[in-house]
Amino acid sequence: MDTVPLVPRRACELARDRRGSNRRRRVRLAIARLRARETDRRKDWAEKASTDIARRFDVIRVEDLQIKNMTRSARGSREKPGRNVRAKAGLNREIMRSGWGLLVRRLEEKAPGRVEKIKPHYTSQQCSACGHVDGNSRESQAVFRCTACGFADNADVNAARNIAAGHAATARGGVGVTRPVNREPQLLASLTGRE
Repeated sequence: MDTVPLVPRRACELARDRRGSNRRRRVRLAIARLRARETDRRKDWAEKASTDIARRFDVIRVEDLQIKNMTRSARGSREKPGRNVRAKAGLNREIMRSGWGLLVRRLEEKAPGRVEKIKPHYTSQQCSACGHVDGNSRESQAVFRCTACGFADNADVNAARNIAAGHAATARGGVGVTRPVNREPQLLASLTGRE
């Protein structure tokens, strides 16, 4: 999804304009139009992506993220002020702009009963090949290398495989009821011609 790069430039123009002037009113209207276009793009993307996913897959597994908690303010209080408040505010804006909650909601409406929410606990620390859970396996934001079996992959791909397998690890490092099954989401039987 593209973000509109003109909004920050227009915001600078707005800051320079005199309050109550016609020019300031025009710039505010232009910013509102750009933000509305961005919202429309996000909704359009969520509609198209959710329709495509709902048509292609029998079971849809998503991470049950607590977006409201993730986007909580880091400002703190007067006695205990927060740290990295500006960085956290920027992260919150990007999380809200990405439309995760909208996509999941539309999936649940378009594929009732087929959407499973998987607990996000340890999905990025669990090896999708052997099921071993270790925080040290995640070398960086992008690299996952299992400390038990040596399996290496992109960290996000490894986490997505754990979510697609349909389980998350428990706090003691064990897996749910079954061992991980390394399967990519399969096309619906009606689309592949096999029934």
